[in-house]
Amino acid sequence: MNEQAGRLPPPPPTPDLAELLTRVARGDTDAFEQVYEQLSGPVYGLALRVLRDPAQAEEVAQEVLVELWRKASHYRPERGGATAWAMTVAHRRAVDRVRSVQADRARERRAATPDTDYDQVSDEVHTRLEHQQVRRCMGGLTEVQRESITLAYYGGYTYREVSDLLGVGLAAIKTRMRDGLIRLRDCLGVPS
Repeated sequence: MNEQAGRLPPPPPTPDLAELLTRVARGDTDAFEQVYEQLSGPVYGLALRVLRDPAQAEEVAQEVLVELWRKASHYRPERGGATAWAMTVAHRRAVDRVRSVQADRARERRAATPDTDYDQVSDEVHTRLEHQQVRRCMGGLTEVQRESITLAYYGGYTYREVSDLLGVGLAAIKTRMRDGLIRLRDCLGVPS
């Protein structure tokens, strides 16, 4: 029996990746199958290390391989190895995905939380308008009403202390303040 008869012929040498990419650039689908076989695992592994999410890593790997098919003509052997070029494409795509996911999350957070700057400005404007309205309404009181209310509400004095400070009886101070507060309520449009 012939020794050669029992052996299979050696497989043809596998073309290197740079040669395959050159053929892919010319539209050779068989060459792309070989590129896919050589790079799909490493591209997925790199994407998984960057993304840490198998589903997204799979999507990115698929996008990268499609990009290698479409942009094989961009590969320049004089700039570096074909594997390094492909892995650079994969890394960029994975990092872009991470940034996109982070930007989406940031947008969602901003949309979910109220704009505190707007709220602070709105509150400040509302407060200032209320103060202006109170000042205007205080201007409509008699001098004795305004003086009594100012001492009691802005000065922190009790009815008795206001009575002593103004030299007026306690009953008169209470009447002035009650009448003044009724006028303020009406002027401010506060329901009774």
